[in-house]
Parts: sequence; structure tokens; C-alpha cells
Amino acid sequence: MRLIALLLLVTPGIIAVIGIKLIRDALFNVYHPVFFHIVIQGIFGLLCVVGGVAFIGGFILHRDRKRNLTKGRFKKK
Repeated sequence: MRLIALLLLVTPGIIAVIGIKLIRDALFNVYHPVFFHIVIQGIFGLLCVVGGVAFIGGFILHRDRKRNLTKGRFKKK
């Protein structure tokens, strides 16, 4: 089970790192031919970063709620 949890956290982390690289390349005008325009490359990179960080944050929040470590701050309504 720990291996599955590790893979669940590493995969979005890798996607977020790739997103950071795409944003950096868009800012320094390094074009990847997969994307049609450099702006689309930057937006896709931003979506990758936000999605990866949100998934990791949600996973940690879910785990902490399950173990009662949030002390009532994030109650479900």
C-alpha cells in the first residue's frame, strides 16, 4: 500500500515539475513544436503546476482528515 501511495504522489509531482519547465521555456521563448503557440505552452504548463499541487494537497488533506490530525479546522459540512 505504501508503494501505491508513493506512486500516487510522485506522478503528480513529476507533472508539476514538467509544468514548471514549460512555463520557464515559455518565458524565455523556447518553443516546443508539440504546442501551436508559445502562449498555449505557458497556459498548459500553468495548468500542470496547479493540477499537480492541488492533487498533492488534496491527498495530504484527505490523509490528515482520516487520521484526525486537522483538529476540526477542515470539517465537511
